Amino acid sequence: MLLYNTGARAQEIADLRVGDVDLEPPLRARLHGKGDKWRRCPLWPETVELLKQLETVRSADKTRPLLTSRQRRPLTRFGIYKIVKRHTVGFRPSTPKPKSRSVSPHAFRHSIALRLLEEGVDVNVIRGWLGHANLDTTHRYAEFTLRVKQAAVATCLPPVDTSETYRPNSRWRKDEDLMKWLCSL
Repeated sequence: MLLYNTGARAQEIADLRVGDVDLEPPLRARLHGKGDKWRRCPLWPETVELLKQLETVRSADKTRPLLTSRQRRPLTRFGIYKIVKRHTVGFRPSTPKPKSRSVSPHAFRHSIALRLLEEGVDVNVIRGWLGHANLDTTHRYAEFTLRVKQAAVATCLPPVDTSETYRPNSRWRKDEDLMKWLCSL
């Protein structure tokens, strides 16, 4: 939840201390990112409620790492990767594909960026949210969503050929998942 909410890199989450999260309004996390830059990300009330359940938060020691392993050592980015991998095994495609990959912590970063774009959030706000130094990096997400939408439109274009012999392939109209996705655009 914290990865998705903040769009943080795994290392930024691993570096968080209890004192870096404000669990009373204004709800936010202070993230130490690339280039020794700090940024603040808003936290959802649902995220805060989950964080309040952590032993480290209940200890009230602001200097403790926010996330720890079972051995009570600070969680590393590799530990975060393993946790994400373990809990997302069921999200993999049931049919093996040559290039199918497991879900990584970075997938949450991409997901929140795309969601914010789809909701109409200004790309500059997203840049700040993700801690991108350059707006061009954030624009990659916008290009991706535009490319996906253009591909969907291309598959649904009306036929150019109007001859009697032309029979349009309308199988795509029967694909419920595709139709739901197109309606959501």
